[in-house]
Amino acid sequence: MKYLNFFEEIETIVLEDKLLKFLGVNDNGIIEFNYIDVVKTAGHSCATVAGGYLIALKGLKALYENEIPSRGEIKVEIKKSQVEENYGVVGCILSNITGATTDYGFEGIPTGEFNRRNTLFYNAKIDTDVVFTRIDTGKKVGINYKPQNIVNPMGILMSAIGENSTLEDKKKFPKRFQQMVKTLFDHADAVIEVKYD
Repeated sequence: MKYLNFFEEIETIVLEDKLLKFLGVNDNGIIEFNYIDVVKTAGHSCATVAGGYLIALKGLKALYENEIPSRGEIKVEIKKSQVEENYGVVGCILSNITGATTDYGFEGIPTGEFNRRNTLFYNAKIDTDVVFTRIDTGKKVGINYKPQNIVNPMGILMSAIGENSTLEDKKKFPKRFQQMVKTLFDHADAVIEVKYD
């Protein structure tokens, strides 16, 4: 399947997942996610999907600094519920990348290692949109996502479906919408705010 060129230009997220190595998926446990992976997870590309990816990209860099993040060893807290502002979509993306799950993930092996359950929480009592915590050290970072600093996704959507939208508006909408997504990635530092604990 052919994707937009800019999808492939977005920085990838590299993690180490000890479960991969333990189960023989690969030799070193390294796993890499790109934006196309989360587009497949969500089934589309929009400001919310881009936000989930950027939260993971910027948040994990801040949390681990010069280390490779350890997938499956990260607690993820989300301030909103699954149904508020599509944060369920964000949660799915963060779960896919970090390995964190609510009560549905892998329960681990009999020794207790590799548990993924109860490491993803919605309606968290936190001050930022998302908080990542390293389970090994307890280090935390908070992340806020503010697409409105740069774009107006709903305005672009309404230009295609509003009562005053024309056939030309509808025709141009897909390109304009994905250009909006690209703009978010181009201005990632303006839409992602990282706060250290």
